[in-house]
Amino acid sequence: MRKATKNGKVKRVSGRGLTTRQKRELAALAGLPDDQIDTSDIPELPPGAWKDAIRGRFYRPVKQAVSMRLDADVIAWLKKRGKGYQTRVNSILRQTMLADTKRV
Repeated sequence: MRKATKNGKVKRVSGRGLTTRQKRELAALAGLPDDQIDTSDIPELPPGAWKDAIRGRFYRPVKQAVSMRLDADVIAWLKKRGKGYQTRVNSILRQTMLADTKRV
């Protein structure tokens, strides 16, 4: 499993690391041009394989802790629906951001 750190880098937090052999193989593959990598063992997808695909379905943005000063009545309104007020704030801000980026 990987976890993003405060500086944006990703670090391995659990699981076994790569063996020396695996690292050597990956380095060799990274040095090859794409047209020289053998992908013959990967089956071709049927034509309709992507017809129901949803872009970004499993995308989870990295969260960043912030400190904000909001009006007390706004916080009370967000909290009156129970747990998850920070998630609601994020959702409201994301909807506004997406609507704004569509207008540009």
